[in-house]
Amino acid sequence: MSSSRNAKWWYSAFHNVTAMVGAGVLSLPYAMAQLGWGPGVTVLVLSWFITLYTLWQMVEMHEMVPGKRFDRYHELGQYAFGEKLGLYIVVPQQLIVEVGVNIVYMVTGGKSLKKFHDTVCSDCKKIKLTYFIMIFSSVHFVLSHLPNLNAISGVSLAAAVMSLSYSTIAWAASAHKGVIENVDYGYKATTTPGKVFGFFNALGDVAFAYAGHNVVLEIQATIPSTPEKPSKGPMWRGVIVAYIVVALCYFPVGLIGYWMFGNTVEDNILVTLEKPKWLIAMANMFVVIHVIGSYQIYAMPVFDMIETVMVKKLNFKPTTMLRFIVRNIYVAFTMFIAITFPFFGGLLGFFGGFAFAPTTYFLPCIMWLAIYKPRRFSLSWCCNYVCIALGLCLMILSPIGGLRSIILNAKDYDFYS
Repeated sequence: MSSSRNAKWWYSAFHNVTAMVGAGVLSLPYAMAQLGWGPGVTVLVLSWFITLYTLWQMVEMHEMVPGKRFDRYHELGQYAFGEKLGLYIVVPQQLIVEVGVNIVYMVTGGKSLKKFHDTVCSDCKKIKLTYFIMIFSSVHFVLSHLPNLNAISGVSLAAAVMSLSYSTIAWAASAHKGVIENVDYGYKATTTPGKVFGFFNALGDVAFAYAGHNVVLEIQATIPSTPEKPSKGPMWRGVIVAYIVVALCYFPVGLIGYWMFGNTVEDNILVTLEKPKWLIAMANMFVVIHVIGSYQIYAMPVFDMIETVMVKKLNFKPTTMLRFIVRNIYVAFTMFIAITFPFFGGLLGFFGGFAFAPTTYFLPCIMWLAIYKPRRFSLSWCCNYVCIALGLCLMILSPIGGLRSIILNAKDYDFYS
């Protein structure tokens, strides 16, 4: 990716949109329903500002050493925390993020395919979700053998357009349907623990939605840079455009979806909507196409890592056979987990808090403090500590909520049904 440094600023804009606006946006109305009006809006807007701030830090830190550019998250980590420690802090986080996204996207792809099938032909025999996840993963058994993602800007553009389209369909169709009868904005759960844990889970859902930081340095690496015109100028312009697009996607979906359906909304808004048929079917197909692209973007670094370790540490020969076997096993593994726990909301909350909170909310802040060492109680110092505190809360609380949600779902769930 970073081999060619000749990208324009609008490349960075749509790569950022593709990285940020994932399937997480579909769970926003559900997160709102678990947070309620006041806290929900607060969390959405606060997350928008905090992630924009940490993104700015990442863009600034990309070239703070003259003549050197940090093209990967872990290179920055190694510079901030030292050679060994930097790797041990950042790499496990990134692996969890990438594998987590892959698992969630398997579930999303399968669910949207099923919804598409049920919408288009409502009288057909119902097919189990398990089979749809298998159908979806069959694409990846083929796609994961593509050598590298150099020609990805086309895919990326398509994915950005798709995500914009299905977000728009999600809120427009909700608005068109109008507020349902006897709409209820209270919490879904009746017991106090239910409300509290639901709240925690929703925080993780929101964190999952705002997670594009893992690839931001790789995106910036493609922009040319000279001492007079550093890459952070065009990159920052791209980021601003991307964030405006993100706001236009997220706020209408979250707010209108919740406003129209109250607490009856499902953890994937496109499952809640029924009419008009052709539109909902189309939206679900868009999700499938987008998720196919995103799955590959997140899987590539993992393949890279596994193959490097196999060749360097375990002395395997770097043959095509090795690649074939490794990638098939990985796709099969994510498919198996997705079939075992196909709970979109719970998985989002779990991975969102566990892996996304650190890389998005507080790792950039900690690196900033380690590198720039701002004065105590200066504005920068305070901002960073506030972000770190909020991020830590998120990281500790959301997985608890997500795990509880998964366990509760699993209790009534027939495995492999």
